[in-house]
Amino acid sequence: MNIYNDNRIVLTLDAGGTNFVFSAIQGGNEIVTPLILPSNASDLDLCLTSIIEGFKSLMEQLPKEPVALSFAFPGPADYENGIIGDLPNFPSFRGGVALGPMLEELFQLPAIINNDGDLFTYGEAVAGILPEINSSFSTVRPFKNLIGITLGTGFGGGVVINGSKCKGDNSAAGEMWLMRNFREPRCIAEEGISIRGIQRLFKELSRDDTPYTPKEIFEFASGDKKGDQAAAIAAFEAMAVNIAEALANAITLVDGPVVIGGGISGAGEFLVPKIVEHLNGNIENYQGELIPRLVSKVYNLDDPASFERLRSLKKTRIPVPFTNKYIDYSSEKIIPIGVSRLGTSKAVSLGAYAVALDHLNQTETSLRENY
Repeated sequence: MNIYNDNRIVLTLDAGGTNFVFSAIQGGNEIVTPLILPSNASDLDLCLTSIIEGFKSLMEQLPKEPVALSFAFPGPADYENGIIGDLPNFPSFRGGVALGPMLEELFQLPAIINNDGDLFTYGEAVAGILPEINSSFSTVRPFKNLIGITLGTGFGGGVVINGSKCKGDNSAAGEMWLMRNFREPRCIAEEGISIRGIQRLFKELSRDDTPYTPKEIFEFASGDKKGDQAAAIAAFEAMAVNIAEALANAITLVDGPVVIGGGISGAGEFLVPKIVEHLNGNIENYQGELIPRLVSKVYNLDDPASFERLRSLKKTRIPVPFTNKYIDYSSEKIIPIGVSRLGTSKAVSLGAYAVALDHLNQTETSLRENY
């Protein structure tokens, strides 16, 4: 899909517990100044009114009618049917709210709701890191899958399989935050892979109880701010090991490249090398024999040397036995990994745009086939 050649307009929303951010996308580009309204998450009537008024306000600025509403809303949810469930950050939604059907009735437009981790990953798949990988390494093989993770207040994730966003049967695919914490197995992964995770790790390693922000810890690590540099670097590397083990489990199942987003991905220079080191490491059997942690070798797209090694890989020609024919063979199994090419917010918006276009195209195809 080339979203940049599509002239249709889709209204988008990034729903957070504090604010709603509304926008409009046409041809892969934002065509309005984003509108920010309070979410009023504790009052259902005020919350729903904010959503309605936000979309109405955007419509008044558009050069033509939009074709869909497509946006990110936290889960748990029945995204397929547009029903939002019991959310920690939206207490007024207890018992379930049919948000999608309400908006479709009011605006007479398709209302498509997804998890932000899914939309981030899909945005990077259609317009970010996956097209870059395929243009750079087309001599190796085409890549059709993508695992996306977001590092911020929580540990989010999404999966694209064969070019399509994977929702799962229960709208619950990509719930990476519930994986087991590698360093503290009794805990969920998110406890060590989040804002609170990096703060806790730095506090333990530095023995400093000051509640530093992740940005400050990064500045300590990079030497841009006076502080315990060794503890800051060690904290990011400890987080990286937790991330890597969660990714190892995901890669084993999905077998695709990885993209990292979210605010903490800004510390990628301290995270990604350690993630790659762990993924390219070993695990053991009962006999103590070392076995590669993954079937494939992982390459860091943001490291020039690793990038060049990956680009140097070529297919070889091997003979077909008992014939005079030859066939191309890619002997190396590879997993590229890198930080978001679009930025997390833009990737979510473009993912929402692409999902809406997919939905409309599929609907049009279905109508043609039935008539």
